[in-house]
Amino acid sequence: MRDNTTWTVKGGRVLGPAPFFIAGIVNATPDSFYDGGAHHDARQAVPHGLALARQGAHILDVGGESTRPYADPVSASDELARVLPVVEGLVASGELAGEAGPVVSVDTCKAEVAARALEAGAAILNDVSAFSFDPALGDVIAQYRPGYVLMHSLGRPGSMQDAPRYSDVVEDIAAFFEERLERLDILGLPRDRVVLDPGIGFGKTLEHNLDILRGIERFLAFGLPLFLGISNKSLWQGLLGLPVDRRQNATQAATAIMAARGVAIHRVHEVETTRQTLTIVHEIA
Repeated sequence: MRDNTTWTVKGGRVLGPAPFFIAGIVNATPDSFYDGGAHHDARQAVPHGLALARQGAHILDVGGESTRPYADPVSASDELARVLPVVEGLVASGELAGEAGPVVSVDTCKAEVAARALEAGAAILNDVSAFSFDPALGDVIAQYRPGYVLMHSLGRPGSMQDAPRYSDVVEDIAAFFEERLERLDILGLPRDRVVLDPGIGFGKTLEHNLDILRGIERFLAFGLPLFLGISNKSLWQGLLGLPVDRRQNATQAATAIMAARGVAIHRVHEVETTRQTLTIVHEIA
């Protein structure tokens, strides 16, 4: 755990070196599974994002479309209306200024939303689709060269949990990363701007998710930082029977294990608690 990680984002800014990064979740949506509606417009979402920054978030990941299983799709115009004021408000606040300050990430799979958010000051594109839902998204990646979260999902949120199947979930995802990384090379995105997310809960059963976590070191073979989103997800209900408001302890226990095994970037709801967890792991693992 003592190895430091760097990540190059839009404009060539280098995050780190640091022992870990925390991406604080800023859901500007009415229907996200954990805090949908709590910060559904800029008046709530911007102060929430700034609070996460003060708690220790290195990245503020702003999303305007829920990607929970069976979520309804959102139009680009509606997503922009939710996301853009939040990105602009965070960037304009002044609290993110300087090379040591947090950066804004936009969680979208739409080219128009990604381009507008990157123009507004976002530095990272967190793309659950691996640029497969919107053909124009590859052009946005090539033009802006953001920090990029390459995530695996088995289909779209509306259908991804309909009996997902794999030959070998870890090896199938590794093969997916290999193919998509080659595509990113063709687009001209440098490898130091890419991190890998196996997509816990995105077209996976409970056993698939557990197999991914057990085999997480397989993805370190790509030589890229790993980005993981396990915060309060439904696998903790499947494994432990926990309702959505009682999954924080399971999240922290798994986060500690994943950090000790090499995961560098953690996308979470509870930033302050996660910072404590990761600091402990860094000091004793």
